[in-house]
Amino acid sequence: MNACCRGAPWFTGRMPFERPWLAHYAPGVPAEISVPGGSLVDMLDLAVESFGDRVALDFFGRETTFAVLGQRVSVAASVLQDLGVVRGDRVAIVLPNCTEHVVVFHAILRLGAIVVEHNPLYTEDELAYQFADHGARVIICWDAIALMAQQAAPSGVTVVAVNISRDLPTSKRLALRLPIARARAMRDAMTKPAPGLARWADLVAAGHPLDPSTERPVEADVALLQYTGGTTGRPKGAILTHRNLLANGAQSVAWVPMLKPGSEVFYAALPLFHAYGLMLCLVTSTMLGATTVLFPRFDVDLMLDAMKRKPATFLPGVPPMYPRLVARAKERGVSLSSVKLALAGAMSLAPEIVELWEDASGGLLIEGYGMTETSPITLGNPASGTRRPGAIGIPFPSTDMRIVDRNDPTIDVAPGDPGELLVRGPQVFSGYWNKPGETAESLLPDGWMRTGDVVVQDPDSFVRVVDRIKELILVGGFNVYPTEVERVLVAMPGIAEAAVVGLPGAQGEQVVAAVVLEPGAQIDSEEVRAECRRHLAGYKVPREIVVVDDLPVSTIGKVLHSRLRERLIEQRGPTMLVGGQASV
Repeated sequence: MNACCRGAPWFTGRMPFERPWLAHYAPGVPAEISVPGGSLVDMLDLAVESFGDRVALDFFGRETTFAVLGQRVSVAASVLQDLGVVRGDRVAIVLPNCTEHVVVFHAILRLGAIVVEHNPLYTEDELAYQFADHGARVIICWDAIALMAQQAAPSGVTVVAVNISRDLPTSKRLALRLPIARARAMRDAMTKPAPGLARWADLVAAGHPLDPSTERPVEADVALLQYTGGTTGRPKGAILTHRNLLANGAQSVAWVPMLKPGSEVFYAALPLFHAYGLMLCLVTSTMLGATTVLFPRFDVDLMLDAMKRKPATFLPGVPPMYPRLVARAKERGVSLSSVKLALAGAMSLAPEIVELWEDASGGLLIEGYGMTETSPITLGNPASGTRRPGAIGIPFPSTDMRIVDRNDPTIDVAPGDPGELLVRGPQVFSGYWNKPGETAESLLPDGWMRTGDVVVQDPDSFVRVVDRIKELILVGGFNVYPTEVERVLVAMPGIAEAAVVGLPGAQGEQVVAAVVLEPGAQIDSEEVRAECRRHLAGYKVPREIVVVDDLPVSTIGKVLHSRLRERLIEQRGPTMLVGGQASV
């Protein structure tokens, strides 16, 4: 950043400093984007008009064109209206990826209501907290958990059960009725009766198209409450407007000029209830008139089956997905060459994974960065030869960044020094639902948002994440960034995964590593610690090494360090290796 900005009061004006990262943009990517006017409702209408006959959604081979999607959304909106939903109401969606998820999402928005996405794998307590927090009057829920959701919902809330198997092709739907064990298992995994609750299919069958004169939302209206992962306390609902989502969709489209309108196939293996999956596989895909192939969960074989039927051209995911796809594709003889571009987010992407994927597919694998609060993408690697494996990239069009002192965000750090990343752009949220205190802590004057991530900017502007501020470990007055230690551990033979946390010790915190071993592998803790000492300062070397079966992760595979720390504190009994000796 320019020296004149250091220590200065909060900036006024859009661009008080240069953007040196623009020199690394892929050809055809603009410095600024024009945010589409109107709302997400207008976005869908434009897609229906422009790509009506094109397949919008594919669910296990059952196809829905954009024209039919528009019709289904109209009927679904009238059903919600009959249930009493009006402009500004919150409507909760608790569904895995399926056709009805997309229909309901757009139908809620058509009424000017607010979508609230939920993980269908949540417990009753987790749902109860969020239901009470946002106050939805209607919950559209997967029937397999609908009765539990009803128990979690406040009194007077309408819960409607959705049987997602109804979106399957007829042949697959009939196969679920077969009196064989495999069919029963699949049926039980997809649907369960929810007696006493309204059934979505019945309401839709009796429905009618929405009156076209029904008031439409505008760009400033709230479109979505997206709850954060809650790694620093109770989850908070990030308020995202139609403009926020349209802006990030337009930025995403601009970032990948290799993807052509009306020609692409997106694979939605990421959950739509997560900001990452929702933006790319619902908003961006609709903007591009792409076909979205929906998967209710990440399943390597399901994805490779789909590759034979409708090959992907764009594949967003998380880093662990890609080696698994490559290995299984080789076993099955399935080509990955249709994938022009793959995008990894949510965790660090190792250069080895990039090389593995690009050798297998012939396409690019690039890393991106974002947060729920930023719709979510703010930085990415260019979709070109200038990409930088190991870095999260450079700011998206119309996005500014600063790297500041962790204790004083008015002071920019010297180039090359670690500091907290601040971002600003049209995709940045407007605050947390009913939480003005937390909003004030995150949103600073003139539109800057504190990310809570410690980063370093290379001389040529590429940014690398050092760690989460909340995950810093303080050892004898020195900061230890878990990611730095984890990278050393996973490079060692026999260690498949690793996560590092700080646990209470005799003199403050001590570094503790939890590791998952490769099948059949054994490790010697002293050898591991010796290898760490070769790469790390002594105070960063793990004092304890815990061998675990798995690491706690989010729905998209991101390690939950806070939950791991809680687990290790609660279960201090499992074997911990300290200097080669078992410690209890």
